[in-house]
Amino acid sequence: MDDKNLKFNSKAIHGGQSPDKAYGAVMPPIYQTSTYAQSTPGGHQGFEYSRSGNPTRAALESALASIENGSYGLGFASGLAAMDAVMKLLQPGDEVISTNDLYGGSYRLFKQVFEKFGITFHFTAMQDTQAIADLVNENTKLIWVETPTNPMMNIIDIKAVSAVAQKHKVLLAVDNTFATPYLQRPLDLGADIVMHSATKYLGGHSDVVAGALVVKDKALADKLLFIQNASGAVCGPMDSFLLLRGIKTLHVRMERHCQNGAGIANYLKTHPKIESVYWPGFEDHPNHNVAKAQMDGFGGMISFVPKGASFEDAISIVENLKLFTLAESLGGVESLAGHPASMTHASIPKTEREKSGVVDALIRLSVGIEDVEDLKADLDAALSAI
Repeated sequence: MDDKNLKFNSKAIHGGQSPDKAYGAVMPPIYQTSTYAQSTPGGHQGFEYSRSGNPTRAALESALASIENGSYGLGFASGLAAMDAVMKLLQPGDEVISTNDLYGGSYRLFKQVFEKFGITFHFTAMQDTQAIADLVNENTKLIWVETPTNPMMNIIDIKAVSAVAQKHKVLLAVDNTFATPYLQRPLDLGADIVMHSATKYLGGHSDVVAGALVVKDKALADKLLFIQNASGAVCGPMDSFLLLRGIKTLHVRMERHCQNGAGIANYLKTHPKIESVYWPGFEDHPNHNVAKAQMDGFGGMISFVPKGASFEDAISIVENLKLFTLAESLGGVESLAGHPASMTHASIPKTEREKSGVVDALIRLSVGIEDVEDLKADLDAALSAI
């Protein structure tokens, strides 16, 4: 079967997959082994040591490549481990351009880990493609895009950024965690690398931590595969199995996430106690037209600011939620609420956070697949506390 001819809903279930060769198992077995018997030194059946390769991880990596319309998938122990591998493509003296509205863990990895090795990072509002072009110089080797951005839900035009990257022969990587390949396929829009915190929507059940990279170019894949093996931050067989299971229901879950997201976004927009709601599905969202062009839906991630709310008010709201769970992460079947200033973005200095809109009263929601009326009632009760 040629996966390229399958529609996405079929790819999510069958893409890159085939029955297990040993006994015909429909789901890839969990090959919980560290090593493999050899008939002679170097004489093995495709696997020799599970850091270098494992049949369960190989099945996952094939599925990842299929759903992102790529050629090579790589499974990692976390999204940050996947990012770490991309950063290791660089040399001291290289420069990276990224968005000023960036997940706190990504910012921490850039500034506190890789900057001390002589790599320079520039952060700008990537909605303005010219602002990116103005930062490119002979040392620029990578443009790192996150879209939709976390937590302000800005949308970055991947095609436009790709034109800049290709003109200057710079790698373009896109963090596709929020959108997933159900809504957005960056490789088709000109990206060189797609990254996922697969912990989130790809896994979808808040029971696995994993990361992923997908590329089309063989030479680039070979470099990343070398780094993956040499550094060793690989996705284990049990995590690979859970992630494969999650991918098989990605399409049906994302459909409901989008439906519920629209319902909650519109509910908040008309609520008398809400000042601002950030969701790219609104026609008055500054990047709505870009989102409409490059995405197949607007997702289930929403951020909002209550009217006149303080840091303490925001804390009170998230603490009083019952159906929304106050927790890190996102993308699970259950709805989650977070306070970026004290949680996901606490590693970013306050002055830098606030430049991009991450104020103390901002609340981020990951809208799950529960009944949307129950979610509205939960928000209403929590908001009545302020």
